[in-house]
Amino acid sequence: MLVDGHGREVSYLRVSVTERCNFRCQYCMPEKPFSWVPKENLLTFEELFIFVKVGIDEGIRKIRITGGEPLLRQDLDKFIKMISDYRSDLDLALTTNGFLLEECAKSLRDAGLKRINVSLDTLKDDVAYKIAGKDVLKKVKKGIEKALEVGLGVKVNNVPLKGINDGEIVEVLEYCKDRGISIRFIEYMENVHAKDKLEGLSEDEIKDIISTKYSFKELKREASSPSKIFELKDGYRFGIINPHAHDFCEDCNRIRLTAEGMLIPCLYFEEALSIAKAVKEGDIKRASEILREVLINKPEKNKWSESSKNETSTRAFYETGG
Repeated sequence: MLVDGHGREVSYLRVSVTERCNFRCQYCMPEKPFSWVPKENLLTFEELFIFVKVGIDEGIRKIRITGGEPLLRQDLDKFIKMISDYRSDLDLALTTNGFLLEECAKSLRDAGLKRINVSLDTLKDDVAYKIAGKDVLKKVKKGIEKALEVGLGVKVNNVPLKGINDGEIVEVLEYCKDRGISIRFIEYMENVHAKDKLEGLSEDEIKDIISTKYSFKELKREASSPSKIFELKDGYRFGIINPHAHDFCEDCNRIRLTAEGMLIPCLYFEEALSIAKAVKEGDIKRASEILREVLINKPEKNKWSESSKNETSTRAFYETGG
């Protein structure tokens, strides 16, 4: 079992396989030029897998593949198969913007992937263009349909932004409801890489909009889940992720590994240690020691808060997958 310095069990590893992305979303990396970390600086899938095995052997039970946009990394299905073959009962998932999903959903499922989260911030072509910086919506929706067709579990992530897509919250919820897809509305997380003066909707504002059409109740929060879950009268459930809430970090069970080998204890803060040298040398003992050192130093909570929503992280989310 892995336990951090605050007594929380850590069982969830998020692995970013690339910082590259084919979108330029306003809340993530709108101004980043198309220049990237050289491929030789990235860990190979075999090197990443060395650390993944360390984590699994020591108590990791859930792994999520992220980016950047992970589907840009060639042969991703082979990496997923490595993990699935090593431990088939893992909760093995992937987060994607969905643009390339139609072409590879089946190969990912065949490799052992169980679930995907897809970003769907709007159902309007022009709004999608405004948010992502390119014409993306039709391909994203086709990707979602293909994922459902091949039997992947699908969740949708939606970041409501004031003056941009905040008028579509009910419509996107209904799109997901009609398809049996879960949706998570995510409060915008203030960060220095986002577009200036961007403002998201709060949990209460999201709930107020949904309540104009639907009655719902809050369910008991699952341990370590970042999402509050709500249930409509017909049984459909949706979630809201509120990083500003005082209890958001209370049961945090996550650590993150970047494509360059930086092991990150908290999404908000910059602190990290590199496992690159250890895995390149096949030093399993040292990789395990670094993992435990990171856990000991894992912060108790982030600095986003309901009382101070002007706190801004310097973390580049495109390196860690959010």
